[in-house]
Amino acid sequence: MQIDHNLTNMSTDVYKHKYSISIYLVLFLLISCLCDEEVCLSDSQCAQDLSTTKNRFLLYDVNPPEGFNLRRDVYMRFAILAHKLKLSKNEKLKHFRLVLPPWSHLYHWTYNPNPEQMPWGLFFDLESLKSFAPVIEMHEFFNAIDRKYSVVIDEVYILQHFKDMFETGNFEDRMKIEECRAKSHLIYFFYNNITSKNVKCLSYHGPATKLSELLDKSPAKIILLHHAEVALHHMFGDKLYWQCRRSMRFNKELRSIAADFRQQFLNSSDDLDGTILPNRWQDEKPHRNAVGGPYLGVHLRRKDFLTGRANQVPSVENIVQQISEKLKKLSLSTVFVATDASDEEYGDIIRKIPPEYKTIRYTPSEKVKTKYKDGGIAIIEQIICSHARHFIGTQESTFSFRIQEEREIFGFPIKSTFNSFCREHNGCPQPSVWKIVY
Repeated sequence: MQIDHNLTNMSTDVYKHKYSISIYLVLFLLISCLCDEEVCLSDSQCAQDLSTTKNRFLLYDVNPPEGFNLRRDVYMRFAILAHKLKLSKNEKLKHFRLVLPPWSHLYHWTYNPNPEQMPWGLFFDLESLKSFAPVIEMHEFFNAIDRKYSVVIDEVYILQHFKDMFETGNFEDRMKIEECRAKSHLIYFFYNNITSKNVKCLSYHGPATKLSELLDKSPAKIILLHHAEVALHHMFGDKLYWQCRRSMRFNKELRSIAADFRQQFLNSSDDLDGTILPNRWQDEKPHRNAVGGPYLGVHLRRKDFLTGRANQVPSVENIVQQISEKLKKLSLSTVFVATDASDEEYGDIIRKIPPEYKTIRYTPSEKVKTKYKDGGIAIIEQIICSHARHFIGTQESTFSFRIQEEREIFGFPIKSTFNSFCREHNGCPQPSVWKIVY
């Protein structure tokens, strides 16, 4: 019998090739497990991984009146906690998933006649968030526990400040289960199908990362921390803080809307402005060479600040004078205004700006209003301000803080970013400078 040697050799080569692939695949999966990285070969496997018995779920919520930008800051405190838990060698802690609270019923939002639970992915690049911390959306949580119609939270802790903290000046890190000092009618994320029979009040002072002690002692699989804003940052402004902040990239569609507006009305693009970032936040490098578009960006917080911070808020005349002087000094002819001022007050500003200068404001389409609500509109305005040649914000406004952080990530000169309007024309204290750390 004659044997075709070429066929035999080919079969042997194919067998060796398949064997090599199998070895490499096994090694890859083994190394991934050792490195504690999540490996999903399909979406269904990822969902299955979320529902494994080892996983525990940490939910958090904040005081209802808190606004969009402060809530983003609270997220960072707990994302850093989740990041550290993932790296823990403690088996009880390393499998925690941080469940992102949906956006709903925000007091300051006006384009929300029918409140709904909006996911974080509507505003942020979810994959970028997940690259820093093990976070999941609420619907992923529902799927993971396979209880879409009724969810019982094992333990709820309402955080509160120690009663004697400000009286005694005792600001040491500590926590203690105590009597609830304020009555709370809990509506869990405005869902009717989430309940809990185990609710306690936790007097607390310290960073969010200290809560790992509570999580370690608890046997619960699902834990909710309410009034999460009581917990502080682990270390404000350090390398880990900025890693978390850099991972908070905006939804690609919102960035596209802002980019189109900049190009059409402000002669601004990332190429011209020197604001191109790598596709991954992990690949960003220290730099200070951003130029920005040929316009002045300003943020004017009015509404509640007109009454709540009347001693800090400048008059329309002072605003116009400071804008005009800055435009002249920078040899710019256009100012972009992000503001919650009434149409009447904004019209007053436009009329008083010298005619040689152009004032521009972003007006969202009905489609943008309907889909993204006030949160998306705020982000679009922040993106536009963060690309300006120079920025002036409002003192102590978290909206301005977020713009300053974005500009630090883009690499703008310090002097072009940390500025705020003054009530009096002769000057006022300017914002603290929080430089980016790599």
